[in-house]
Amino acid sequence: MKGKIALSVATVFALCLSLSAATIPSGAHVTVRTGSTLSSGTARAGETVSCSVARSVVFHAKIYAKAGDPAKCRVTSVKSSGRLHAPGRISVRLTEVNGQRVTTTAHSFHGKNHKKSNVTKIGGGAAAGALIGGIAGGGKGALIGTAAGGAAGTGVAAATGKEEAVIPAETAMTFTIGGATAAGHRH
Repeated sequence: MKGKIALSVATVFALCLSLSAATIPSGAHVTVRTGSTLSSGTARAGETVSCSVARSVVFHAKIYAKAGDPAKCRVTSVKSSGRLHAPGRISVRLTEVNGQRVTTTAHSFHGKNHKKSNVTKIGGGAAAGALIGGIAGGGKGALIGTAAGGAAGTGVAAATGKEEAVIPAETAMTFTIGGATAAGHRH
């Protein structure tokens, strides 16, 4: 008799736990804040990031999670920035809210575009080289100075040109449960 009562109490307890962790329905929006900074230069696909629910998750007048509840995101893809082109990219997806696994949209962040800063560095180097060459050696010196200055500007762009995607700590992101992909841009 004791075994049956103990089993019944355990079954009731397990049933109560499963009912209290109601599944967040498809279409609900969950806003979380990241617990740490992520960069496309250092993050790895599959990496888990601790987050917290930024505001209570309410769907059809029912509360599924409260502000401050723990959550987890996962880095789904990452590409580090190239030196002269292809800014960094990082995508994250919400995977857990309050210990409950969820399927959500993803957010993608992109680093700044290289074109404007590269043109400034290379063009500025060429202009400076032309000026110095023109003063030092006239027309032929200006031509040589332009080529040398452009090459130097390209070297500067290559040395300083990484534009990683960064998701700062405390960034708020809203995910849709069971939804399509969302894009975010960091400039």
